[in-house]
Amino acid sequence: MGSEVLFRPGRPDVGVGAQLVSAFVAEIENLYGAGFVARSPSATPRDFDRPSGAFLLGFVDGRPVACGGVKRLEAEVAEIKRMYVAPPMRGRGVARRLLAKLEDAARGLGYRVARLDTGARQPHARALYASAGYEQVPAYNDNPYASWWGERRLDGS
Repeated sequence: MGSEVLFRPGRPDVGVGAQLVSAFVAEIENLYGAGFVARSPSATPRDFDRPSGAFLLGFVDGRPVACGGVKRLEAEVAEIKRMYVAPPMRGRGVARRLLAKLEDAARGLGYRVARLDTGARQPHARALYASAGYEQVPAYNDNPYASWWGERRLDGS
């Protein structure tokens, strides 16, 4: 990829953030069927508000290409949600950079552990998470779309 991905804070419910989240939801509903938002664990705009959450937008050459959020699960445990990379940017390392930035945001909010989940129809996501050091854990939420739950320590211990 010739251009750098620039990440900045944003919101999932307005402007570019809302557009990217809508594209994410459409893709997930195409994979798993309608009703994703209503049946999934909470990932509302308030979940991503400070001081316990964050939402990032990624841009290449000024174009929005990625988004993702961090929300609180427990005192020292965050969950990474709504990770999305626009299809033309896939396979270029954008998702790996987004994941690293979301982990940095989680650390900055005081979290020591990051968790995430993904579904059976998203093998590339699972491969990314495993290669980034996420270890499979028992289901920690009731996400009907998830088939794999992962966890990674953020504090190096």
